[in-house]
Amino acid sequence: MTTQLSDETLFDMHRRMVRIRIFEEHAGKLMEDGKIPGALHLYVGQEAIAAGVMVHLSDDDWITSTHRGHGHLIAKGGEFKPMFAEIYGRATGYCKGKGGSMHISNMQIGMLGANGIVGAGPPIAVGAAFSNKFRKTDRVAITFFGDGASNEGSFHEAANMAALFRLPVVFVCENNGYGEYTPQANHQAIVDVADRAAGYGMPGVIVDGMDVVAVFEAAGAAIERAREGSGPTLLECKTYRFYDHVGVRGMGLNYRSDEELARWQKRDPITLFEGHLAEHSILSEEAAQAIHAEITEQVKAGIEFAESSPFPEPDALLEDVYA
Repeated sequence: MTTQLSDETLFDMHRRMVRIRIFEEHAGKLMEDGKIPGALHLYVGQEAIAAGVMVHLSDDDWITSTHRGHGHLIAKGGEFKPMFAEIYGRATGYCKGKGGSMHISNMQIGMLGANGIVGAGPPIAVGAAFSNKFRKTDRVAITFFGDGASNEGSFHEAANMAALFRLPVVFVCENNGYGEYTPQANHQAIVDVADRAAGYGMPGVIVDGMDVVAVFEAAGAAIERAREGSGPTLLECKTYRFYDHVGVRGMGLNYRSDEELARWQKRDPITLFEGHLAEHSILSEEAAQAIHAEITEQVKAGIEFAESSPFPEPDALLEDVYA
């Protein structure tokens, strides 16, 4: 980590990470207690990626997400109350309770949606990037996807078109080492997804996805390149999810060892960053605890709002459905 960034930027990235972590911790427990319907795929452990990328973006820039999309929406500026309402299936949610966790979106802040289909985001982001270039704007599109999704034809088609037309898009691979329950070595013959960039004529960059400053710097360079018209970049962030594929406690499948999990938890991106800030007298432990407490209260208020909100009325079933 470096200390060349302004305190404002450092505080901004820290708050984005903590907001994601506390939201996800509470949401996962609510799901496993049966208070939220369906499955939640938590982003805990990967917070540095969303925070390090999103701090460069404005509401006019577009992102596409994955089934693990709460973190992306929060880092893009999503608010707790409509987010909790959405995953509770309430009418006050961002999608009026019809999208749920895996299809949550907010067009007003440039979030084109989480997506339950693996690999579905890259083509959407390429379409947004094409629109940006066609209209001669300086806006960019960012698409987040996992190591497993990089095997999908949709990713390869999107990468080819983005490079061919030099579109303002950044492909962010959140490589957490598993495609659902399958280790990367069992579904790919390569170690670095970034190697695939060369086949399409774009730069491939590898970054430590547990280091928010490293992500910030690498993402900043890729986004600047896209804005100036030099085309796309494939940014691979090496990371790890601390919880199971679904929920907190998970399904009890023994596809990864306790030792592996413990090794990655020692590199918790929030703990590492807070230690770095404290070491340089930028953010004390007491101040960090106060931020955690403040955000926890905001999360609780979001849950209370959701639980007191109404369900959508049956006659609203076909509203906001486009063909």
